[in-house]
Amino acid sequence: MKYTSFNSFLKERFGCKVYKLAIDGGFICPNRDGKIDTRGCIFCSKGGSGEFAGSRSLSITQQIEQGKSLVENKIKDGKYIAYFQAFTNTYAPVNELRDKYYEALSHPDIVALSIATRPDCLGEDVLNLLDEINKIKPIFVELGLQTIHEKTAQYIRRGYPLSVYDEAVQNLHKIGINVVTHLIIGLPGETESDILESVSYVCKVTDGIKLQLLHILKGTDLEKEYNNCKVKTLDIDEYAEIIRKCVEIIPENVVVHRLTGDGAKKDLIAPLWSADKKKVLNTINKKLM
Repeated sequence: MKYTSFNSFLKERFGCKVYKLAIDGGFICPNRDGKIDTRGCIFCSKGGSGEFAGSRSLSITQQIEQGKSLVENKIKDGKYIAYFQAFTNTYAPVNELRDKYYEALSHPDIVALSIATRPDCLGEDVLNLLDEINKIKPIFVELGLQTIHEKTAQYIRRGYPLSVYDEAVQNLHKIGINVVTHLIIGLPGETESDILESVSYVCKVTDGIKLQLLHILKGTDLEKEYNNCKVKTLDIDEYAEIIRKCVEIIPENVVVHRLTGDGAKKDLIAPLWSADKKKVLNTINKKLM
């Protein structure tokens, strides 16, 4: 089944292998600091979904160098994307954002920035900064939508309505920013039809899509729900089949950045099969043949 992978997109755009280096910019989230809530999204880990990022005790440059050293055997004569991953990476005073973004941009091996954030954290000052930087090196802005369904959004404590996502995408596209949308597959209460509706909806407006398996991680409120038998997870065949149906409706102009995701093994409660990334990808690829 044909789809546009992120790897192929990057190779065509930059002419070489490009690898993402996950960075912790030292930011927090309005869903944790009290502006919206103090508990965070129900599934979000203590690391703000940045378990594979560098240490915030290091500078941006130090994290880039450390990340490069970890993948140097996988990439020869390639380049890198600085991926601001942990927590909400546009939620800070704009001068702080500018300093950290520009530090990443100034590294000679960095060809682009990828900035993970919330649609409700893109004020005019932030958009102006992104516009400024995008004229120097390209930016991908990754929006954590997870679902288009308001009932599910309220359950997971997302903290904003779908209309905020729609407005954010429009504003980013006005300044030529590439938008990547995150969706979680297997959210409590959602049917296969609900999932496909979310995929279909975002594919009409987004430039890229990330599909993420719902993980139950230690220390989250979702773990409590799981332990009380209020939540169940998908098995590997169910997940692979849903992914097949998702890919089937993703148009080729929408880049598929990810078909699954693996939580940190030390924090993973369920589904345990997801820890075997090679097996998961092989199962999905067989479905896509």
